[in-house]
Amino acid sequence: MIDRRDTLILAVNAEAPDSATIARAAEFLRAGGLVAFPTETVYGLGANALDARAVAGIFAAKQRPATDPMIVHVAAPAEAARVAADLPGPAARLMDRFWPGPLTLVLPRGAAVPPIVTAGGETVAVRCPAHPVALALIRAAGMPLAAPSANRFSHTSPTTAAHVWHDLAGRIDLILDAGPTAIGVESTVLDLTASVPTVLRPGGVPLEALRSLLDAVELASEPGDGEPLRSPGQLERHYAPRAELRLFAGPDVAVRAALHQAALTALAAGRTPALLLATEDLPALDLPGVPAIAVGRLTEPAAVARQLYRALRDQDRPGVDLILARAFPEVGLGLAVSDRLRRAASRVIACG
Repeated sequence: MIDRRDTLILAVNAEAPDSATIARAAEFLRAGGLVAFPTETVYGLGANALDARAVAGIFAAKQRPATDPMIVHVAAPAEAARVAADLPGPAARLMDRFWPGPLTLVLPRGAAVPPIVTAGGETVAVRCPAHPVALALIRAAGMPLAAPSANRFSHTSPTTAAHVWHDLAGRIDLILDAGPTAIGVESTVLDLTASVPTVLRPGGVPLEALRSLLDAVELASEPGDGEPLRSPGQLERHYAPRAELRLFAGPDVAVRAALHQAALTALAAGRTPALLLATEDLPALDLPGVPAIAVGRLTEPAAVARQLYRALRDQDRPGVDLILARAFPEVGLGLAVSDRLRRAASRVIACG
C-alpha cells in the first residue's frame, strides 16, 4: 500500500508560471516526492532522476514494471552532460534544432543515473521539454527529472490534469494544472547509440523532420522476446482504454462500411459500442445509440494527435465496452497516432 497524503492540485499559468507555486512543487521533488506536471506532449510524473528511491516511487504509483525504462528531463541542452556519458555523432545538431521540444535522445548512460531509471540498461533516454512550467520546475528543483506519463501503467496517456487525477489521486504528492497539452502524443525517441540513428517510438517530432537533418534514419522493429527495452513506448500493448478497442485500416470507403457493420453487429450482440472517427466519417456513421467522436480531419494529423487521448478517454465512458476506431494516414504526426492506436488495440482489422 502506498502511504501518500491527499494529492494536492495547484493551478499554474501555462505561459508564466508563478514562482511560489513552482517553488512549492520543487520542495516536494527535493524531498523525494512525486509531482505531475505538464509538458508540451502529455503530463509527466516527475521525481529526482538521480535518486533511486524517489524513482522507485514512480514505479509504485504507476504500477509500472521495472523492465520499462524512463525518460530523463533536463532544462537545457548543456545539462545532458549530467546524465549522459557521451553525446554521439549528431546529438549536438539535433539538440540545436529540436530542443527544447518533443525529441528524446537515447545516449550512453552517465554514472550519476541509477540503473532503475534505465531498467538496468547502459543507455539513457533524455529530453528537454518545451513547456514553461516543466522548464521552470526542473530549474527550481535543481535536478534532472525522471518523468514517464502521469497515468496508471498501460492506460491512455493524460493530456489534462483531470486525467492525471483520475488515474493517480492519492498515489502522488502534487499535480500542477496548466490546462491541456499542446501536442497530445509523447515525444519521438531517437536512439543515437545504434549504428544508424533509429526511431524507437514515433512522436511529436515527425520522421520527415529528422530525415531532413540526418543522412539516414531508421524505424525500429519490435523488440524480440526477452530483449531489453531501450525506450518507453515499445511494449506491444500500451496506451489502452479500459474498453476493448478494435482498429480498422484501409481505404476510406471500406473502413466506413466495416465500422458501420461492426457497430450494428455489436449492438445486436448486446454490446455497447462507441466510435472514434475522422471528421470526414461522421455523415456516414450517424448511428442511433452509438456515440461518435471525431478527432480531426484526415489531412490534419497534428490536430488528430492533439485530440487523440482526450477522445479515447471520453469514449471509454461507463457502460461502453467496445471502441471501434479508424486508422489515420501515417504522414507527419499521423505516424505517432497510428503507433498509439495500434498498441491500444486488441485487434487490427484490414478493410477492402
